[in-house]
Amino acid sequence: MNTFKQALQQGRPQIGLWLSLAQAYTAELCASAGFNWCLIDGEHAPNDVRSTLAQLQAVAPYCSHSVVRVVQGETALIKQMLDIGVQTLLVPMVDTAEQARALVAATRYPPEGVRGVGAAVARASRWGARTGYLDEANDEVCLLVQVETATALRNLDEICAVDGVHGVFIGPADLAASMGHRGQPGHPQVQAAIDDAIRRITASGKAAGTLTGDTTLARHYLSLGASFVAVGIDTILLAQATRRLASEFDLGPAPAAPRGPY
Repeated sequence: MNTFKQALQQGRPQIGLWLSLAQAYTAELCASAGFNWCLIDGEHAPNDVRSTLAQLQAVAPYCSHSVVRVVQGETALIKQMLDIGVQTLLVPMVDTAEQARALVAATRYPPEGVRGVGAAVARASRWGARTGYLDEANDEVCLLVQVETATALRNLDEICAVDGVHGVFIGPADLAASMGHRGQPGHPQVQAAIDDAIRRITASGKAAGTLTGDTTLARHYLSLGASFVAVGIDTILLAQATRRLASEFDLGPAPAAPRGPY
């Protein structure tokens, strides 16, 4: 059973943490904190199918549900993610209902969809040990789509109306850039758009979600009806903590800043 999907359907808020370090060891450490869900990021973090699998295995013993964000909504990639055991997918940059319907099809076995049938060799079916997997798999999947452009906001009602989309996630950073406020997700116009989107999503009967490192803002989104909210990112938490610790000591002259990635 997909406990995360069940919680969203019951209207129980789910608090999450973003995992961008792309390491199973740190994923397990974060899962031990007890967040309702942990997002394994395949869009902006250096993850592939194998590193995603390792993190799924690391998080599995804990109460945190693994949500995986794919780099893009390709049918073949979605098939791979579902086969390694992903139950909940977050797909970025969904601008239209047509895109959303194609994603729904990618997550479902025929005749309802186009997912390739190879369950006998897949972790998702416990390599064939789950004899009823093919009949249960479609219902276990939770599909979350990211609305993060001005175009997507114009099409939001149509996206929410797509059967098989279980939640809509507002991406603040890309939305801000699309609205002409790049790097300013806290801009009043962006925040007003996010508030309005959360209200429209919840009014449609779908789950609304977003990401913020501001706990006050997270509680605000929850008060509007958002039901899955990520409240931090592992890379940022580590960077902030290490820099704060370093600032408490006289470390001498700062080394020259690197010119770029090595």
